[in-house]
Amino acid sequence: MASASTSPRTLRKAVLPVAGFGTRVLPATKAIPKELLPVFDRPAIQYVVDEALAAGIEHIVFVTGRNKGAIEDYFDRSYELEVTLQAKQKTEQLAEATLSVPVAGSMSFVRQQAALGLGHAVWCARDIIGDEPFAVMLPDMLMMAKPSCLAQMVDAYNKVGGNIIAVEPTDTPERYGVITPESRPENFGGRLIKMKGMVEKPKREDAPSNLFISGRYILQPEIFELLESQGPGAGNEIQLTDSMARLMGVQPFHALEYDGTTYDCGDKVGYMRATAAYALASEEHGDSVAAMMRDLLANRGK
Repeated sequence: MASASTSPRTLRKAVLPVAGFGTRVLPATKAIPKELLPVFDRPAIQYVVDEALAAGIEHIVFVTGRNKGAIEDYFDRSYELEVTLQAKQKTEQLAEATLSVPVAGSMSFVRQQAALGLGHAVWCARDIIGDEPFAVMLPDMLMMAKPSCLAQMVDAYNKVGGNIIAVEPTDTPERYGVITPESRPENFGGRLIKMKGMVEKPKREDAPSNLFISGRYILQPEIFELLESQGPGAGNEIQLTDSMARLMGVQPFHALEYDGTTYDCGDKVGYMRATAAYALASEEHGDSVAAMMRDLLANRGK
């Protein structure tokens, strides 16, 4: 097992695992991929892709499953729609419709044939990633930040190399994977933390910290060798955190307490919170949305 290079290689690729069923937001996801459910004015997956592009990612690998073809269609041209909008001179809507179309060849789609866990999903992208560092971005987690969460991570990675995990404080560490910190370097104002371990969903009283792993990773390609031999872990699935813990034995890991807010869209309440937050943050509609919410709350139960 090789150690990470002391001179960080450029981060060009990102893996987005999108094969899940979205069972916690049924029945909305019975026929629609959860990643395409709108968060205010665009699908959730669009925010994640925009974050990747803002961080300089050149190629995105989607790990899909059955009934997820609509994601690939979303990032393709819709000629009938474009021709109709152009004929009706709806230039603003035409611009919005083409906003999601990527540069040709900058996206790949691979299939995870069985729900064997996040680690297995990442492993499915191994041939496209090759021998390069890469980002993993969980589409359930939307990060509202300027600069983007991944851009902040890339900045840290370019300084220290190795493997970087985005973290954020939580009052409920028992719901997430949390890190075991070793020390805080002086750079990044103490936000960059050297790690010596991680624990998946510990009891609150046993949690080694209150910093949860919030769904963004920069990993070295040696993780694929470990994932290939990784046995089932929690939930009888191949867990990415298990292989990360093994990789930590030979490569440095840092956690970045990034500047921003994570919105977990994995369940109905979290999805609603994200929708409200992004609506309120809209420059065009935020004030109107705030007034509407105040009116709804004032009249709740009447």
